[in-house]
Amino acid sequence: MKLDTLLIHGGLDGDGTTGAVNVPIYLTSTFRQSGLGQDHKYEYSRTGNPTREALEKLIAELESGEAGFAFASGMAAITAVLMLFKTGDRIIISENVYGGTFRVLDQIFRQFGLSYAIADLSQPDILDSSFDENTRAVLLETPANPLLSIADIARVASIAGKHQALTIVDNTFMTPYLQKPLELGADIVVHSATKYLGGHSDLIAGLAIVNSRELAKKLHFIQNSTGGILEPFDSWLLIRGIKTLGVRMDRHVENARYMADFLHYNPAVGRIYYPGLQNSPGYEVHERQAAAPGAMISFELTAEYDIHQFLKALQIISLGESLGGVESLICHPASMTHAAIPPEIRRAVGITDNLLRLSVGLENKKDLVADIKHALAAAAKNGQED
Repeated sequence: MKLDTLLIHGGLDGDGTTGAVNVPIYLTSTFRQSGLGQDHKYEYSRTGNPTREALEKLIAELESGEAGFAFASGMAAITAVLMLFKTGDRIIISENVYGGTFRVLDQIFRQFGLSYAIADLSQPDILDSSFDENTRAVLLETPANPLLSIADIARVASIAGKHQALTIVDNTFMTPYLQKPLELGADIVVHSATKYLGGHSDLIAGLAIVNSRELAKKLHFIQNSTGGILEPFDSWLLIRGIKTLGVRMDRHVENARYMADFLHYNPAVGRIYYPGLQNSPGYEVHERQAAAPGAMISFELTAEYDIHQFLKALQIISLGESLGGVESLICHPASMTHAAIPPEIRRAVGITDNLLRLSVGLENKKDLVADIKHALAAAAKNGQED
């Protein structure tokens, strides 16, 4: 079955009892049992719910995994995955990583003796020397948030495997429509399904997919024990969102390419980060492991433009957290998505105070460019904008 078809018919397709083409929403906390120890597959919705199961089977198929697990948020999914490790273990993370991921490692898990090290995972040779006897996993994003740096998933997984460590890939920016980390050697994939998979900025959800029965057994135990599950209605909404993922991502990418070309040649932009530009670092690697460059663009305005006025003047593109919805969103990583990362670390990796991150939506691409032009004119300190 081709991926576009699998998006619609994967997992549990419809309802076998009634013939309904959509999976029902099972709004129940518990299930009637016919006798002691005689349940009808389900017993309690924290442990398993038919609607959530349909979603989990769907994402496992889409990511070519052994099993999938749905959580109440992307951070709940990452937290559950990090619970696979114990006191004394060490995780290597990419130097460009979502601020929430850094925060949960730095301020929560570090209290329990789980340590981390930051490495430039776009340089695999550097990664190899970053391992020690306590390193148990590498956690990466590619393209990374917010500088869109690229890591070679297959190479990272090979190096991690040599050290008997797991490779965990946050695939939120790409989705399985554009990139499949498990097929490239990763062990675990996580998603903030709030973003492109849901696609409409109307739910909060997280997903984790594993490549082995052993990991599936461990992660299910964690999911059931800690209880950070996705509830049935949001599971159903997420299934509905995934059905249109292919057509949405095609339009997202089309718009992003158009926007990236405009920003790349605009003198108001001092630097642009987008893996679809041929001069972008990691371009060849990304071309090899992904079907398209995605729809996230980061860029820096030059000193001649007031960033506050620029953001205030935008009329179509909204200033806000999150990404991946039908609407275009822009954020200021240093004060928003990556504020949890200490300033000295942000500066060291290149997250400057004039960096903006743009999630390109599904609006008309010419309207989006016109909105940027209008905002630049309003933000020009000399009162002029070509």
